[in-house]
Amino acid sequence: EQRRRLLGAHLINLLPYPVYRQVVGFIKRNRKTDAFDCNPVIPQGQKGSVRLWLTQDIDTPDPVDRADETKLPRVDLRLSPFLLVENVTRDRENRRFLPGVALGDRVKATGDFNLCRESDAFIVAVPMVYLSKTLERLAPHWPKRDAPIPVVSVIKGIEQGTFRRASEIISTHLPGAEVIAFSGPMHAEELAVGMYASIVAASPKIEFAEEVQQWLSSDRLRVYTSTDLIGTELGGALKNVIAIAAGICDGANYGDNAKSALMTRGLVEMTRLGVALGAKRETFYGLAGLGDLITTSVSPHGRNRRVGERLGKGEKMSAILESMVQVAEGVWTAKSVHELSKKLKIDMPVTTEIYQILFHDEDIEQAVHDLMHRPLSSE
Repeated sequence: EQRRRLLGAHLINLLPYPVYRQVVGFIKRNRKTDAFDCNPVIPQGQKGSVRLWLTQDIDTPDPVDRADETKLPRVDLRLSPFLLVENVTRDRENRRFLPGVALGDRVKATGDFNLCRESDAFIVAVPMVYLSKTLERLAPHWPKRDAPIPVVSVIKGIEQGTFRRASEIISTHLPGAEVIAFSGPMHAEELAVGMYASIVAASPKIEFAEEVQQWLSSDRLRVYTSTDLIGTELGGALKNVIAIAAGICDGANYGDNAKSALMTRGLVEMTRLGVALGAKRETFYGLAGLGDLITTSVSPHGRNRRVGERLGKGEKMSAILESMVQVAEGVWTAKSVHELSKKLKIDMPVTTEIYQILFHDEDIEQAVHDLMHRPLSSE
């Protein structure tokens, strides 16, 4: 069985990309789980002898042999589907999602949930739409300890229907988890090749944020701390919606003035909702808010900006999603935020128009007309 699956993995990797996408679509439609793709985030500059477990996706492929127990610090990188585990183990590179970046010897690709029982800390990098189901699978293997267990969340989204943040979902499923949000302007494509970046580690208990700061800071990554967990999580989630709007400006050639105005007013909306939900206003003017918004809205690496750009050029939403390998969190966040803003009676006109474009096929020119013809007001 293992040889058969290995052969299948190699054959799929040899397919031309358009054919590969068709195969992936077929697998998505016919497998029992809801997820196929994953996008690993590799922590840089670890310090101390902590062993980290980074979990991705919800399927459990065949386990890979454990790495040498004496090699600490170490990262157990859980990948799915099986072909990714086999390929990363063989090539020491994630060629589909982070091509050209060699993974260090301390990074071990695995599909074995049991390894988490031995881990000192966790980094969770699952797309929000798959998070609850992933944690349901992880929960039976969750270590039972008296002391809190640090769980670093790099998830940027809001759960549909429940409006829960990642930390709320993690705390529900994993008893004893102390969640630290890790968010800010940091694209893996740049950090993985040694480019400079700064980010925020946030926890209501500052000692946990400071611990993560020590683990993950390096000469290329400067980590700041914050006690505003709510604001840090919301900043990372809400900016994705505004980044789609910024991408539409690029695709439709609306110019720099329009894009700048849209990002600025979008930041106002982010802050407005965040404060209503208990966040600190100043968080949205820092790395986790404005900083992340700028990077996502202008960078060619930004998946949400690319979605908006393609919409601005006239592509249909269904075709864009079908062609994407990675998840654009802003699409689903727009739906959650729109519903939440209506529930709380918070005015978020940019978000409303993005929701209408994404989910009701509203014409972009009509959306712009609606925004520009709102009643005049003060800033």
